[in-house]
Amino acid sequence: MAKGEFQATSDPAGLAALIARAAADQGQSRGLPPVDRWNPPDCGDIDMEIRADGTWFYMGTPIGRAPLVRLFSTVLRRDEDGKTYLVTPVEKVGIRVVDAPFVAVEMDSQGKGETQTLTFRTNVGDVVEAGAEHPLRFVIHGENNELKPYLHVRGRLEALISRPVMYDIVALGETIVIDGMPMFAVRSGGAVFPIMPAAELETLSQ
Repeated sequence: MAKGEFQATSDPAGLAALIARAAADQGQSRGLPPVDRWNPPDCGDIDMEIRADGTWFYMGTPIGRAPLVRLFSTVLRRDEDGKTYLVTPVEKVGIRVVDAPFVAVEMDSQGKGETQTLTFRTNVGDVVEAGAEHPLRFVIHGENNELKPYLHVRGRLEALISRPVMYDIVALGETIVIDGMPMFAVRSGGAVFPIMPAAELETLSQ
């Protein structure tokens, strides 16, 4: 199938069935499919979008069935071209992502100081422990200096951390000197993640 010729079914369940069959054919019906090892042809884009709040839309309609969204999320891949795709062993199709493909909606904190560990749950059921392999990054966005934290989930895919969870992270922050500069930062899994220079903390819009 040539690029751009992909004809999507109007039923997202039909698309999900295709993905499920492809994953099962690879013996990956349990756990996450090895999408990073698949190299299928690019079959163009489909009318699917993940909004900033984590809601999935197909042909302009929200996908209300959580199992479908979870299934789609397991075959997401962001490639070097910056685009996000649904990938099976036989094809990949591009989708739109407004911000990040996942949203971290819950956090658990264990320990304190250097032993502190932050574990996050995403809107599609992934559980990720922040640390060296799954770093946190923080962006100061817009004219109002809005803090937007992100968590690495897998591959090149990140979760935008929801605002309530962001407040929980900030509450655990501390001033740590990094490369000679006092930084407001948070610890997890033995790693330190700088949020912003400590001197700029009062500019943070909450």
